[in-house]
Amino acid sequence: MKKNYSYIGISFIILIFGIWAVPKIVDTLSKSDLETIGSVPAFSFTDQNGKTITNKDYKDKVYVVEFFFTTCPSICPIMTENMIKIQNEFLGNPKVGIASFSIDPEYDTPEVLKEYAKTKGITKLQWHLLTGEKEKIFKLANEGFNLYVGEVAEAEGGFEHSGFFALIDQNGNIRSRKDENGNPMIYYDGLDDKQIQILKEDIKNLL
Repeated sequence: MKKNYSYIGISFIILIFGIWAVPKIVDTLSKSDLETIGSVPAFSFTDQNGKTITNKDYKDKVYVVEFFFTTCPSICPIMTENMIKIQNEFLGNPKVGIASFSIDPEYDTPEVLKEYAKTKGITKLQWHLLTGEKEKIFKLANEGFNLYVGEVAEAEGGFEHSGFFALIDQNGNIRSRKDENGNPMIYYDGLDDKQIQILKEDIKNLL
């Protein structure tokens, strides 16, 4: 009989602890805990289907931004693979989008971007591969997002760029969680599996 009472007692403690602990976990991952970094400036570019896409097309959506180019021989393939993971996680959710801006728009025409999407398995309707005037794309990256891009002849592929992803909320604000020291992460490392998992969680928090 003592064993039975002990078992019941332990179960009761676990149950009480579980009821107490769950709200704590939810609280640490709430939407309000995500920092607001700044707002995304207005933009207008052409996607892989030849359609003009602006920031208004992402209104009321949570979306992820990256800067890449299709012939990138270094970090872009990894970034695309990780963005595919985000696509697949939210494939059936029209409230989640992705914006991939090409920093080599002279080569990355809508036709090239469409073939790239087909080759890589990009199927989410809300994932737009965007091209347009190079000067405007560079300004959006370097000034709008503070994510470095540059044309460098000696670099692999002729360009240098950041491998970070930016998370945007339904109101067009850049958001991020805090690190272990209480500082905003600002961006998510598009090359790191753990960061991609964190990004997925924070997209769900914003939703």
